[in-house]
Amino acid sequence: MATIEDRQRVETNYQVVNHLTDEQIQQLCELYETTWWAKGRPFEVVQRMVNHSDVIVGICDRQTSGLIGFARVLTDYTYRALLLDVIVHETYRDRGLGRLILNSVFHHPDLQSVEAWLLVCREDVVPFYEKWGFTTDFKDVCLMARSGVPSSQEPNT
Repeated sequence: MATIEDRQRVETNYQVVNHLTDEQIQQLCELYETTWWAKGRPFEVVQRMVNHSDVIVGICDRQTSGLIGFARVLTDYTYRALLLDVIVHETYRDRGLGRLILNSVFHHPDLQSVEAWLLVCREDVVPFYEKWGFTTDFKDVCLMARSGVPSSQEPNT
């Protein structure tokens, strides 16, 4: 559990932003290069992704202004929100920045009416997200995925 001193240190040293400059988008591309799931994303594609995300949360180091954490949300602002691309620069991990990102997302004024949140993450970080109320128990609901490559065949119905 974070102490008041920990929270004050985080608020003093880091700034939350909801818009990224081109320089920060380039820094996001560099962050992505450290992952298995986003490596190789070109600047123009990341820029388009950021521009078309409904809500973004960036964390910047106040001393360098560099982007060191990020998350984005796709949502209808009422029923569902999908939390994506939560990332903290590896040299800044274990400082409470994941907590800062999620607090910033869940307290964002435009997201207060969202009924249900969805998240895609690696199995090793499930315990972190469970602290925020996420669960892997979907009861009668099935999560499905489809490749983004268009199918040349229509299903037989």
